Amino acid sequence: MEWDLTELTEQARRAARELCEAAALRPGDLLVVGCSSSEVTGHAIGSFSSTQVADALFEGIFPVLSKRGIYLAAQCCEHLNRALIVEEEAARAHRLEVVNAVPQPKAGGAFATAAYREFSHPVAVERVQAQAGMDIGDTLIGMHLRPVAVPVRLSLRAIGQANLVCARTRPRYIGGERAHYDPALG
Repeated sequence: MEWDLTELTEQARRAARELCEAAALRPGDLLVVGCSSSEVTGHAIGSFSSTQVADALFEGIFPVLSKRGIYLAAQCCEHLNRALIVEEEAARAHRLEVVNAVPQPKAGGAFATAAYREFSHPVAVERVQAQAGMDIGDTLIGMHLRPVAVPVRLSLRAIGQANLVCARTRPRYIGGERAHYDPALG
Protein backbone atom coordinates (compact mmCIF):
# COMPACT_ATOMS: atom_id res chain seq x y z
CA MET A 1 0.00 0.00 0.00
CA GLU A 2 1.31 3.44 -0.90
CA TRP A 3 1.11 6.30 1.57
CA ASP A 4 0.68 9.96 0.82
CA LEU A 5 4.00 11.13 2.20
CA THR A 6 3.02 14.77 1.77
CA GLU A 7 -0.02 14.20 3.99
CA LEU A 8 2.10 12.43 6.63
CA THR A 9 4.55 15.36 6.62
CA GLU A 10 1.70 17.82 7.07
CA GLN A 11 0.16 15.77 9.91
CA ALA A 12 3.53 15.64 11.69
CA ARG A 13 4.08 19.38 11.15
CA ARG A 14 0.64 20.20 12.52
CA ALA A 15 1.12 17.97 15.57
CA ALA A 16 4.54 19.49 16.31
CA ARG A 17 3.16 23.03 16.07
CA GLU A 18 0.21 22.26 18.32
CA LEU A 19 2.37 20.52 20.90
CA CYS A 20 4.92 23.35 20.99
CA GLU A 21 2.11 25.82 21.64
CA ALA A 22 0.23 23.69 24.19
CA ALA A 23 3.42 22.86 26.11
CA ALA A 24 4.68 26.47 25.94
CA LEU A 25 8.10 25.19 24.89
CA ARG A 26 10.97 27.65 24.92
CA PRO A 27 14.30 27.80 23.11
CA GLY A 28 16.67 25.19 24.51
CA ASP A 29 13.89 22.82 25.65
CA LEU A 30 13.91 19.16 24.61
CA LEU A 31 11.05 17.42 22.83
CA VAL A 32 11.32 13.64 22.63
CA VAL A 33 9.72 11.85 19.67
CA GLY A 34 9.17 8.12 19.59
CA CYS A 35 7.96 6.93 16.22
CA SER A 36 7.05 3.60 14.70
CA SER A 37 6.98 3.92 10.93
CA SER A 38 5.47 0.42 10.94
CA GLU A 39 2.47 1.60 12.97
CA VAL A 40 2.06 4.68 10.76
CA THR A 41 1.57 2.33 7.80
CA GLY A 42 -0.87 0.09 9.67
CA HIS A 43 1.57 -2.70 10.59
CA ALA A 44 2.63 -4.03 13.98
CA ILE A 45 5.40 -2.06 15.64
CA GLY A 46 8.83 -3.17 14.44
CA SER A 47 7.55 -5.27 11.56
CA PHE A 48 7.57 -2.91 8.56
CA SER A 49 10.13 -0.12 8.96
CA SER A 50 9.87 2.52 6.26
CA THR A 51 12.64 5.04 5.73
CA GLN A 52 10.38 7.01 3.38
CA VAL A 53 7.68 7.36 6.04
CA ALA A 54 10.26 8.25 8.71
CA ASP A 55 11.81 10.86 6.42
CA ALA A 56 8.38 12.39 5.76
CA LEU A 57 7.63 12.64 9.49
CA PHE A 58 11.07 14.05 10.28
CA GLU A 59 10.57 16.63 7.53
CA GLY A 60 7.36 17.73 9.25
CA ILE A 61 8.63 17.81 12.83
CA PHE A 62 12.25 18.97 12.73
CA PRO A 63 11.80 22.35 10.98
CA VAL A 64 9.03 23.32 13.43
CA LEU A 65 11.31 22.64 16.37
CA SER A 66 14.42 24.16 14.80
CA LYS A 67 12.60 27.40 14.03
CA ARG A 68 11.72 27.70 17.73
CA GLY A 69 15.17 26.69 19.01
CA ILE A 70 13.80 23.47 20.54
CA TYR A 71 15.99 20.38 20.50
CA LEU A 72 14.62 17.14 19.04
CA ALA A 73 15.46 13.90 20.85
CA ALA A 74 14.61 11.00 18.51
CA GLN A 75 14.00 7.84 20.51
CA CYS A 76 15.50 4.64 19.15
CA CYS A 77 13.67 1.32 19.35
CA GLU A 78 14.23 -1.33 21.99
CA HIS A 79 17.13 -2.86 20.03
CA LEU A 80 19.19 0.15 21.13
CA ASN A 81 17.53 0.21 24.57
CA ARG A 82 15.46 3.25 23.62
CA ALA A 83 18.56 5.44 23.44
CA LEU A 84 18.02 8.83 21.83
CA ILE A 85 19.62 10.68 18.95
CA VAL A 86 20.24 14.38 19.63
CA GLU A 87 22.41 17.13 18.26
CA GLU A 88 25.77 17.27 20.04
CA GLU A 89 24.89 20.84 21.03
CA ALA A 90 21.81 19.56 22.88
CA ALA A 91 23.88 16.92 24.67
CA ARG A 92 26.28 19.62 25.87
CA ALA A 93 23.52 22.06 26.81
CA HIS A 94 21.65 19.43 28.85
CA ARG A 95 24.77 17.69 30.21
CA LEU A 96 23.82 14.37 28.61
CA GLU A 97 26.29 11.50 28.55
CA VAL A 98 27.09 10.45 24.99
CA VAL A 99 27.10 6.72 24.17
CA ASN A 100 28.33 4.96 21.05
CA ALA A 101 25.54 3.71 18.79
CA VAL A 102 24.47 4.48 15.24
CA PRO A 103 20.82 3.65 14.54
CA GLN A 104 19.73 1.64 11.52
CA PRO A 105 16.16 1.09 10.30
CA LYS A 106 15.97 -2.40 11.92
CA ALA A 107 18.22 -1.62 14.89
CA GLY A 108 17.29 1.75 16.28
CA GLY A 109 14.35 2.54 14.04
CA ALA A 110 13.72 4.44 10.85
CA PHE A 111 12.88 7.76 12.57
CA ALA A 112 16.04 7.76 14.71
CA THR A 113 18.00 6.82 11.60
CA ALA A 114 16.53 9.81 9.77
CA ALA A 115 17.50 12.09 12.67
CA TYR A 116 21.03 10.69 12.74
CA ARG A 117 21.38 11.28 9.01
CA GLU A 118 19.87 14.80 9.01
CA PHE A 119 21.33 16.33 12.18
CA SER A 120 24.49 18.41 11.77
CA HIS A 121 26.40 16.63 14.55
CA PRO A 122 24.32 13.67 15.81
CA VAL A 123 25.16 11.76 18.95
CA ALA A 124 23.40 9.03 20.91
CA VAL A 125 22.52 9.39 24.58
CA GLU A 126 20.90 6.90 26.95
CA ARG A 127 18.36 9.18 28.56
CA VAL A 128 16.91 12.66 28.61
CA GLN A 129 14.42 14.52 30.78
CA ALA A 130 12.40 16.26 28.07
CA GLN A 131 9.90 19.03 28.66
CA ALA A 132 7.45 17.48 26.18
CA GLY A 133 7.00 14.41 24.04
CA MET A 134 5.26 13.01 21.02
CA ASP A 135 4.60 9.27 20.80
CA ILE A 136 3.68 8.16 17.28
CA GLY A 137 2.61 4.52 17.36
CA ASP A 138 2.77 3.54 21.04
CA THR A 139 6.57 3.54 21.37
CA LEU A 140 6.51 4.34 25.11
CA ILE A 141 8.43 7.61 25.57
CA GLY A 142 7.46 8.18 29.21
CA MET A 143 10.88 7.24 30.58
CA HIS A 144 12.34 10.24 28.74
CA LEU A 145 9.95 12.88 30.14
CA ARG A 146 10.51 14.99 33.21
CA PRO A 147 8.18 14.36 36.09
CA VAL A 148 5.30 15.37 36.11
CA ALA A 149 3.90 14.41 32.68
CA VAL A 150 0.53 15.86 31.69
CA PRO A 151 -1.38 14.59 28.64
CA VAL A 152 -1.86 17.06 25.80
CA ARG A 153 -4.84 16.54 23.51
CA LEU A 154 -4.16 17.74 19.98
CA SER A 155 -6.63 18.10 17.14
CA LEU A 156 -4.99 14.98 15.63
CA ARG A 157 -5.42 11.59 17.32
CA ALA A 158 -3.31 9.72 14.76
CA ILE A 159 -0.59 10.18 12.19
CA GLY A 160 -1.29 7.80 9.35
CA GLN A 161 -2.60 4.68 11.11
CA ALA A 162 -0.53 5.22 14.28
CA ASN A 163 -1.95 6.42 17.59
CA LEU A 164 -0.64 9.85 18.54
CA VAL A 165 -0.15 10.55 22.24
CA CYS A 166 1.50 13.77 23.42
CA ALA A 167 2.53 15.14 26.78
CA ARG A 168 4.03 18.19 28.40
CA THR A 169 5.62 18.36 31.80
CA ARG A 170 5.17 20.67 34.74
CA PRO A 171 7.02 21.21 38.03
CA ARG A 172 5.98 18.98 40.94
CA TYR A 173 3.53 20.49 43.42
CA ILE A 174 5.05 20.42 46.88
CA GLY A 175 3.66 21.46 50.22
CA GLY A 176 0.39 20.76 51.92
CA GLU A 177 -3.08 22.20 52.16
CA ARG A 178 -1.78 25.70 52.91
CA ALA A 179 0.56 25.78 49.90
CA HIS A 180 -0.13 28.12 47.01
CA TYR A 181 1.00 27.44 43.45
CA ASP A 182 1.96 29.59 40.50
CA PRO A 183 -0.57 28.83 37.73
CA ALA A 184 1.91 30.06 35.11
CA LEU A 185 4.16 27.07 35.86
CA GLY A 186 1.66 24.43 34.99
